[in-house]
Amino acid sequence: MTKGVMMAEFAFAEVDASEYFAPHRFMKSLIHQVVLLLAGLLFLTTVFATLNTIVPLWLSHDSIPTWLIGMVSASFFVGNLAGTLLAGEMIPRMGYKTSFVISCLLCLGSTACLIPVGGLAGWMSVRFIAGISCALVWVVVESALLRLGTNSTRGGLLAAYMVVYYIATVLGQLLVTVLPDDRMRASLWIVAIGVASLLPIVVLRCGPPDPPRPFATIWAMLFRKRPRLSVLGSVISGIVLGSIYGLMPLFLVHKGMSNTWVGYWMALLIGAGIVGQWPFGRMADVKGRYYVLKLQSWLIIAACLLLALDIWLGVALVILGCASFSLYPVTLTLGCDRLPKEYLVPMNQTLLLSFTVGSLAGPMGTSSMMEQFSDAMMPVCMAVMAGLYLMILIVHGRRQGRPALPARFKGIWMKRRHGMP
Repeated sequence: MTKGVMMAEFAFAEVDASEYFAPHRFMKSLIHQVVLLLAGLLFLTTVFATLNTIVPLWLSHDSIPTWLIGMVSASFFVGNLAGTLLAGEMIPRMGYKTSFVISCLLCLGSTACLIPVGGLAGWMSVRFIAGISCALVWVVVESALLRLGTNSTRGGLLAAYMVVYYIATVLGQLLVTVLPDDRMRASLWIVAIGVASLLPIVVLRCGPPDPPRPFATIWAMLFRKRPRLSVLGSVISGIVLGSIYGLMPLFLVHKGMSNTWVGYWMALLIGAGIVGQWPFGRMADVKGRYYVLKLQSWLIIAACLLLALDIWLGVALVILGCASFSLYPVTLTLGCDRLPKEYLVPMNQTLLLSFTVGSLAGPMGTSSMMEQFSDAMMPVCMAVMAGLYLMILIVHGRRQGRPALPARFKGIWMKRRHGMP
């Protein structure tokens, strides 16, 4: 094997399989890179999920007031916003691999600082840095997977990404139950898991980053028709998921359920979200993005209707989990379809920023409606958002929802269309 073939095999770029003399080498290289990326994501997301749960518990044990704990938790999400904006400058200059390593080091440093930290400003600063690290990891991995894939494979790649993300979230919750009570020992265990996330990335071979284009910015993405629909879908996805995470336990408790049963129902909801990733992602590649987004909107409306009527709770949660948890990756693939590689990072920034804004605004608006009227307003608000998005998709998506045609079939299709032999 020549040196040129070896470099092409491990190049971290979007490559058409038809360019290879042996397509199985392309698939082997693609799978190798995807597995390494997702392995690093698995370990690092486990760290973030563990800290998001255990830090409020530590603060509560120190007799910190609830409103101060809320401020510390909010600083993490403010860091998410800052990290999303920072990623657009970091990735084009340093590349995916270096950006991932830097974000991991930020996470390890902020976790190690949890041992001696004290005071409200210290806790908020540490969690703010952790939020920056978390957003950097999201943008790096999502953009890398979008760059590796094509229009006909990105839905499946992002489905695998979301499955790994939610599995790591569950592992993080389980890890909280086995960590020692001593803060120093627990922090050291969490740091060790974070160090493990570096091992797959160290052996990952990446090409040089794409040169940034002058107008490849977040604001430029908003003036394109397809990204505008994706941005709206990301905002609505953030509203729905933010309401589910923040208010669904309260909704179930007000129905007279114990904390144990609330845990069971939430586990069912999240489990359905994991199971629904691959079918909807694959369907988006085959049937088209608009078709799947409209189907997901219909399913969210139906599930919320069942919740509002207080019937078939288990069926409603399964449908809601499958449709709502897979909504964001499909909107992400829609926004990145037919975009040049240089625009993938700013597009990913735009959608992640939109999702974060929705996840912050959703619980606040929905909780005020619940307090003003009744708990039934939670599913009603989610149904209204999904219905609004459905109407926009029906109006604007009639001619945009055809499935992506693989590159190796385009020549055959064009010849048949024009009657060529």
